[in-house]
Amino acid sequence: MDVLVGTLVLVIEAVTAPIPYLASSGLLLLVFAAMWVALGVAIVRAPARVDAAWRRLRALPLLVQLLAWVLLLPVVAAVAIWQLGWPKIARVVVVAAIAAWNLLVFLPAA
Repeated sequence: MDVLVGTLVLVIEAVTAPIPYLASSGLLLLVFAAMWVALGVAIVRAPARVDAAWRRLRALPLLVQLLAWVLLLPVVAAVAIWQLGWPKIARVVVVAAIAAWNLLVFLPAA
């Protein structure tokens, strides 16, 4: 078990190492803005695609799911919230709030 945890930590460290540079340069803002636009378009034009993406994510091996949640937390959380049985207006408000917070956090420092 220690080997598995150690390997997981090494993988996460290797994947997340460039994040500070990407955040300070504004590239993460562009990447997440593109993901939010894509999610918004999918919700409006093809909601079945959002459902299919959620099912595909849930079908992945647990380690890959964990990595997706760690790296794409706001977007994956928004898709998870979209799958809930809440009224549509509540889901729209919560997803929009997560998107706004996410993009605000990734604004490069002046």
